[in-house]
Amino acid sequence: MSDVNVAENLKIVNRNIEEACNRAGRKRSDVTLIAVSKTKPVDLIMKAYNEGVRDFGENKVQELTAKMEEMPKDIRWHMIGHLQRNKVKYIAGRVALIHSVDSYELAEEISKQCVKRDLTQDILVEINIADEESKFGAAYDDAEELVYKIIGLPNISVKGLMCIAPNVDNYEENRKYFKKIIKKVVDINSNTGDNVNHENGFPKEIRESLSNGFLSVLSFGMTNDYIAAVEEGSTMVRVGTGIFGERDYNK
Repeated sequence: MSDVNVAENLKIVNRNIEEACNRAGRKRSDVTLIAVSKTKPVDLIMKAYNEGVRDFGENKVQELTAKMEEMPKDIRWHMIGHLQRNKVKYIAGRVALIHSVDSYELAEEISKQCVKRDLTQDILVEINIADEESKFGAAYDDAEELVYKIIGLPNISVKGLMCIAPNVDNYEENRKYFKKIIKKVVDINSNTGDNVNHENGFPKEIRESLSNGFLSVLSFGMTNDYIAAVEEGSTMVRVGTGIFGERDYNK
């Protein structure tokens, strides 16, 4: 682990993001780099913190909350792994963003816990973009209605969409999935909701928020494909191995 040069790796990742932004005609400030610190020890993660990183992503609630207690309080923590409903109470209102909301029932539990605490939690709706059995996420065709249902819940704010593209050797293969998620967010933002079947109709304020383009966050792109993700429009890339080196899951 001591052989990992976090500072140098961060320079490379940030340079790649900046160059991808330039090619796409975007500003570097439009893209947030989330350092995925799962399975990594605090002393290694602190090397990234000392280089200016403030957004860190974790997959498991227990690991996230333990690191939250040990590390500086100005860190913006991101829950990026599958979240079970019985674990929501441990992180609701404590993380900057929950990326992996894949069902109405999970959103309902987040809402319930946030109402108890009188706070609002920002979330993303996760889409299973390639329809992989091994991945979580709402079906692509169901995403719009799921978003519309969730935004009716109190104390929860849907900021955008998240996906995990397939693990490929050539990142060019994932561009088609990135284009699909961009299309989905455009469809949702341009939809007034009038063609969606709701039991009690579609509230006027929600129609207005949709037409104003309320979804602004797109979380896609990882170590193997974040360059293409930035070029295609991602606003948050989740890079772990590219910063901290390979993971040892046996530990």
